[in-house]
Amino acid sequence: MNATVALDDLEPVRQCEDSRFAVPTMRCAGCIAKIERGLGELPGVVTARVNFSTKQVAVSHTPELTEDKLKSAIAELGFEAQILADNPLSEDRGDTRRLLRALAVAGFGMMNIMLLSVSVWSGAVGVTKDLFHWLSALIAIPVIAYSGRPFFASAAMALRYLRTNMDVPISIGILLATGLSLYETATSGPHAYFDGVVMLIFFLLSGRVLDGMMRDRAREGISALLRQTAPGAMVIQPDGTTAWTKATDIRPNMVMQVAAGENLAADGVIIEGSSGFDFSMLTGESDPRLRQKGDDVLAGTTNLTAPVRVQVTAAGQDTSISDIARLMDEAGQHRSFHVRVADRAARYYAPAVHCLALLAFIGWMLAGAGVHQSLLIAVAVLIITCPCALGLAVPAAQVVASGALMRKGVLVKDGSALERLAEADRIILDKTGTVTMGQPVPDNLDQLSDDQKAVTLALAQSSRHPVSKAICTTLNAKNIAPADVEDLTETAGEGMSAIWNDQPVSLGRPEKGNASLATQLVIANEITHITLTDAIRPDAHAAIRELDELGLPASLLSGDSLEAVGPVARELGIIAQACARPEDKVHAIGRLSDQGHKVLMIGDGLNDGPALAAAHVSIAPGSASDVGQQAADAVFTSDSLMPVALSVKVARRTMQTVRQNFALAIGYNILAVPLALAGLVTPLIAAIAMSTSSLIVVGNALRLYGSAK
Repeated sequence: MNATVALDDLEPVRQCEDSRFAVPTMRCAGCIAKIERGLGELPGVVTARVNFSTKQVAVSHTPELTEDKLKSAIAELGFEAQILADNPLSEDRGDTRRLLRALAVAGFGMMNIMLLSVSVWSGAVGVTKDLFHWLSALIAIPVIAYSGRPFFASAAMALRYLRTNMDVPISIGILLATGLSLYETATSGPHAYFDGVVMLIFFLLSGRVLDGMMRDRAREGISALLRQTAPGAMVIQPDGTTAWTKATDIRPNMVMQVAAGENLAADGVIIEGSSGFDFSMLTGESDPRLRQKGDDVLAGTTNLTAPVRVQVTAAGQDTSISDIARLMDEAGQHRSFHVRVADRAARYYAPAVHCLALLAFIGWMLAGAGVHQSLLIAVAVLIITCPCALGLAVPAAQVVASGALMRKGVLVKDGSALERLAEADRIILDKTGTVTMGQPVPDNLDQLSDDQKAVTLALAQSSRHPVSKAICTTLNAKNIAPADVEDLTETAGEGMSAIWNDQPVSLGRPEKGNASLATQLVIANEITHITLTDAIRPDAHAAIRELDELGLPASLLSGDSLEAVGPVARELGIIAQACARPEDKVHAIGRLSDQGHKVLMIGDGLNDGPALAAAHVSIAPGSASDVGQQAADAVFTSDSLMPVALSVKVARRTMQTVRQNFALAIGYNILAVPLALAGLVTPLIAAIAMSTSSLIVVGNALRLYGSAK
C-alpha cells in the first residue's frame, strides 16, 4: 500500500556549512572529548570532529551559527581557536620550533646545573655550598621561566576555565619545587632542587617535541598533494586577451589557456584543441590519456603535448584534487583512535595526583611535621609521580627501532607506525612503482639498425611521453647520435612525426594492440615495434612469501589497466583488481577494516595518497611521488620489497619492548609512591628517581638497536 504525503507536511532540509578551527592547546583524550561533546550540544551543530594529529576541529553546522560564535564556544570550553577559513593547512607550524628552542635551553641549563650539583653532592658546605646553590638559581630561574612556558600557559588556560589537565600538576610541582629551592638557598638550607626541576622540564619537553614532529609530518602529505595544482592560469578575458589569474581567483565558467607542459589550476572541460594529459596522480598509470573537445580534465594533471582551452567547472576547494586531500585528511583522523584509548585513563591522572599530594600534605600536618616538611613531602609526591617513564615507554622504543630500520634503508616517519605495523594482518599493494620498478625499459632496441636508432632518438627526445623518455635514456646511454630530421611535429594521442632523408618517419602508438608500454617506429611505411617492460622488483616473490608466513596475505590493487595488472598478478600468484580509482582503494581498505582487518598499504603514486592515509599503516618506496612519500608512515629506499617484511618483524619486537617498558614504569610507581608518601624521599631524590626510571626504560629500549637483522 502506497502512502502519500502532502508537500506542506515535509520538514525542509536544512543546509549545512563546514568550518575548520585550529586548536593548538589540545593535549590529551580529555581535551578531544570535551571539545566534541561541548560543540555537539550546541543548537545548530550537526557534527563536530577533532583531528588530533593536526590539532584541528571540523564542524558541520547550520548557516545561522557563525564561525565567530563557534570560536567563542570553543573558547568557553577552555581552548583558544583560530578560524581556518580558506586553507585547511594554515595552522601555525611554529609550535614545534618553539618547543625545540625550549628543549635546547632546558638541556643547556640542566648540564650546567648538574655540574654545580656534583660539588654539593661531593660534600661542599658552608659558604661554598651556598655559592653553588645561588649559581644554580641564577641559571635555573631563567631556564624554568623560558622552557616551562608550554606547561605554564596550558595550565593557566585550563584553570582560567575551571578545568584541569596534565600540565596543571606538572606546573604546580615545578613552581613549588623552585620556590622551596629558593627558600632553602636563602636560608642556607641543606638542599636545593634546581637540578631536579630543570631535568624534569627537559624530559617532558622531549616528549612534546616528538609529538609535534609527528603531527607536522602528518600534515605534509596533504600539503604536498595540494602543491600539484598550478598556482594560477592564463585566463581569457572578455575582450579576447589573456591575463594571469591566481588559482584562488579562478571561478567556474572562466576559460583557461593551458600550454603544453603546464599543470591545470582547476577542473574543466576542453572547448578547443586536443592533447595528451598525465593522469598518473589519479590512476597511477604512466601512459598519458588523449583528451579532446568535450572531455573533462582535472586540476593537478599535466598537459603534455599541445595547447588547449579549458572552460572551468570547479575551482579552489571544489576541485577533484582537493577532494583527494580531504579524503587524506579524513582518513588521518582515524589514526588518533589508539591515542584516545591510551590516553583515556589520563583524564583521571591529574586530579588523582592532586588529591594524593594534598592528602600527603594534610596527613603530615596532622602528624605534626610542620608546614615546611609537609610541603616538601607533597612536592616530592608531585615530582615522583610525574609520568616521564610511562611517557617514554613507547617513544624510546620507537626511536631506537626507527634508527635500526633507518640503517637498513627504511625511514619510519611516524613513531606510532611501528605499533600499527605490528598489528597489521593484511597487505594491499599498488603495482606501478611498488611491485614493479616504475621505470619502463626498452626490450628490443638492440635489434634496430644504427639508422633506426638515430631516427628513434631524434623523435623521442622531443616528446614528454614516458615511453619516449625511457627510449631516449637508453639510447643516450649507448652514445647514439640523433638523426637530422625536418618538420618535426607531435600529434596528441598519436606521437611524433618528421621527415628524414626525404622520407616520412614517425614514432607513436601501435596500430594494433593496447599495451601501454609499447610504441612503433615507421620509416617509409616500414613498421618496427618497440616494446618496453616495467620489471618486477627483485625478491618480490620471496618478500610476499615471507609476509604470508608472518600472517599478512597480499593482494594487488592498481589503477592500471587489466592488461597491465593481470600478468604481474599471475606471476606473483596473488589476487588483483585493476582500474581502481583513489576512492575505490579507500573503500576497499574500509571494507577490510569493517571486517576487523588491519591493513598495510604499500603504494607510490599520487593516486595512492588517500589509500596510504586511510590504511591502518602504510609504506612507500623511495621512488614514490612526493605525495606518496609524505602520506606514508614509512619509506624504503632499496629496489627490493624485503625491507617491508623486515619492518614487520622489527615492529613486533618493538611492541614486546614497549610492554616491558610499561611494566618497568608501573613497577617504579608502585615502589616509589609509597616511599614518597612516607616522607622517605626528598624532592631532589624524587627527581633523581624519576630520571632513573626514565633511564631504565630508555636502556631497555636500546636493546632494539640491533633488531633489524
